[in-house]
Amino acid sequence: MTAELVRGQNHPLTQTRLEIRVSAGAPVVAGATLSDDEGRVHGRDWVAHPGAPALPGLEVPRQAAADHRLAVDLDAVPEAAHRVSVLLALPTGPGDPDRFGAVAAPFVAVTGLDGSEVASYTITDLDAESAVVALELYRRQGAWKVRAVGQGYAGGLGALLTDQGLPDARALAGEIGEAVARGLARTVAPPPPRTATTGASAMADTGAGASVAGAAMPSTTPPRSNQPPSPPNPRPAHEPQPARPSGQTGPVDYTHPGRQAPAPPAPAPTAPPGEPGQPAVPVAGDATGWSMDERLYNQVWGMFEDLARCVAAYRSAVDFADSRMEQELDKALSDPRSRIGGQGDAAREAARAKHGQLVDRAREVLDRDLAQLAAESAVVEPALPPAYAGWDNPVWHAYRSPMEIPMALRLGDLRLPESRSVGLRVPMLVRLPLERGMWIDSGRSGADALTESDELRRRAMRSAVEHAARLLAVYPAGEFAVHVIDPAGSAAGALAPLVRAGVLAGPPAAGVAGVSEVLARLTQRVDLVQMAVRGGAADALPPDLDTAEQLLIVNDFPHGFDDRAVTQLRYLADEGPAVGVHLLMVADREDAAEYGPVLDPLWRALLRLTPVPDDHLADPWVGHAWTYEPPNVPPGSRILEQVLEEVARARREQGA
Repeated sequence: MTAELVRGQNHPLTQTRLEIRVSAGAPVVAGATLSDDEGRVHGRDWVAHPGAPALPGLEVPRQAAADHRLAVDLDAVPEAAHRVSVLLALPTGPGDPDRFGAVAAPFVAVTGLDGSEVASYTITDLDAESAVVALELYRRQGAWKVRAVGQGYAGGLGALLTDQGLPDARALAGEIGEAVARGLARTVAPPPPRTATTGASAMADTGAGASVAGAAMPSTTPPRSNQPPSPPNPRPAHEPQPARPSGQTGPVDYTHPGRQAPAPPAPAPTAPPGEPGQPAVPVAGDATGWSMDERLYNQVWGMFEDLARCVAAYRSAVDFADSRMEQELDKALSDPRSRIGGQGDAAREAARAKHGQLVDRAREVLDRDLAQLAAESAVVEPALPPAYAGWDNPVWHAYRSPMEIPMALRLGDLRLPESRSVGLRVPMLVRLPLERGMWIDSGRSGADALTESDELRRRAMRSAVEHAARLLAVYPAGEFAVHVIDPAGSAAGALAPLVRAGVLAGPPAAGVAGVSEVLARLTQRVDLVQMAVRGGAADALPPDLDTAEQLLIVNDFPHGFDDRAVTQLRYLADEGPAVGVHLLMVADREDAAEYGPVLDPLWRALLRLTPVPDDHLADPWVGHAWTYEPPNVPPGSRILEQVLEEVARARREQGA
């Protein structure tokens, strides 16, 4: 029976191999410290955090997330350590909440490896605190206990670590913040909560500073769920998140609980019932929304979350099976009597057989869920509008310039290793207007280390052109402008489709003078719009100011950039998205290594994409490493040229 603790209460622990599960109202950093019998942390090597996630007997997550699982093996904790403190802290990035009083109360549970909950604690009464000691596991007279602590610190992680006696606490807190920022920079942002607006195209983005182009979207927070190690169906039905467990029939309710709407949205298509004992036949748009595009957007994100959770459950079940077999083998070998005769061999065979049964059962459930998601993907993909569709989708052959901005844009596909068996990929959709710039990494990656450097650069530039063409295509005529900086003119071949169609705002800028002119013009635009917005005088902007969203493609950075140009580029990356100026950089980070840490904020401000498949992105739910696949135009296809010709025709008709 689970012990529901209150602050200060303790509970005995009968197991030494445990899991600590955290559910919070926003992405949080989870860590742990080891301390002596007086509560002092002896040094950095007694702190587990995202930058150094493993200690003897401890392992913590590598990034901030709304849900965490910490692994604890109390038998492996050093003898000198008498306490294991579980720490939670809010990230310090822009747009993140700065106090626990602004988010839902964190929930912490101590569970066994079989998923059974031993003790739980909801941390209440937090307000200005941005870091908190949630629980401590402590050794008393040779036995371990758990105590609910709930001690918060308004001074953040630095104040918390200082209170535990760590000598260089502030410096370590800063390093942890940098490690978390690196992790968040590679995380795919989840869809923001929907607010009280009159339609999908007018839906406001959450987060501080959301305006013309919005700001960083906060992670949605699934409530706690006590999942057993065997894989359940994706997203259990008791969660108030969009739930679509295997075997469910009928429409799915994706309505946000906080949404206040003047009228109910149009009903989603109803899935026809399947055969008895079989899941429902999937249909496109099987989600609540104010338009078909919104329903498809919600459905795609539901598929993304379902795939993340069912694979997480499978991996957890396999880990449990491995741990159980290890325990049974250790038990068999620790008994000297089992080493005589065939008892030891029989025990080993029984442990391996049980392990195989558990893994097979987990794989069976995973295969069932993957098959359901693959069937859903097969009906959703053909129904996607151009903004969500791949270049090989027939919808592009009937493309016409739209009248309004879509909800989101497809930047590629995401997949996990387990989903390759059924060819399942999930579209990677990001909200429009863009909330951060993009960086096409032209350097070598671990996934494609054999490709020649020059070929990677060519692919990266082609990928940038395809992203720019898609942005031009999904915006109404005249509402999106593209500028290009190509200092050495090395991207002329890749830029040819944009140049021939006449859809660029001007010729590609070359040389130092061209780089300076374009950056100065866009920097001035950001300054003018910011001053007008802050002064409440938007109608006072110069009449010749282009009010369209602006995209700047930068090739071959940092060649051709002096210190002033680098500063202007950083300024555009930080301030531009809020006023409709976005960066699309094609660069190899190694080429800019001479700038050292000066450019680190620039790289973190941009969403890193790659011209070849690479597993550098993470989901906001369980932190899987997802393989990103760029949305390439099929070889031999002229669809890109045809779409750009239609964009140019629509702009001529509009006089843009």
